[in-house]
Amino acid sequence: MLLNTIKKDLKIAMKAKDTLKISTLRMITSSIKNMEISNRSSFNEDSPNDSLSDSEIIQLLSKMIKQRKESAEIYSKSSRNDLEKKENDEIEIIKRYMPSQIDDEKVNELIDQVINETGSSNIRDMGKVMSVLKEKYSGQMDFGKTSSIVKEKLNSQ
Repeated sequence: MLLNTIKKDLKIAMKAKDTLKISTLRMITSSIKNMEISNRSSFNEDSPNDSLSDSEIIQLLSKMIKQRKESAEIYSKSSRNDLEKKENDEIEIIKRYMPSQIDDEKVNELIDQVINETGSSNIRDMGKVMSVLKEKYSGQMDFGKTSSIVKEKLNSQ
């Protein structure tokens, strides 16, 4: 499980006294705990399974990466290179726990495949295509770029 890997890496970082990695991994585990607690309160109180699945953790990690990219961009515009570097270093640490990203060529093939599978023919079917892609390839592609490609392909049909 991904959480166990993160905790194991945290122990290794603590032994190596790698402060950036320690703080980033603690932040990740804290975010996971917070999400588990919020899920516990929103579902049945006596639910025995509080832990998050790997796919939920991956979604959380991709959110964290997105936040750090936005922060790094703001720091860059403000000429705060030290803070920008810290954010980018955190992104690199978080990315280690993400599944590998599918390259653009393969993304195009997968989009064509899903469009054919769902029988989508116009822009109104975009939601259907995107939901299938998100279900199958969550965390493996940039859905911001993917949605614009899907939109372009459906408009050209």
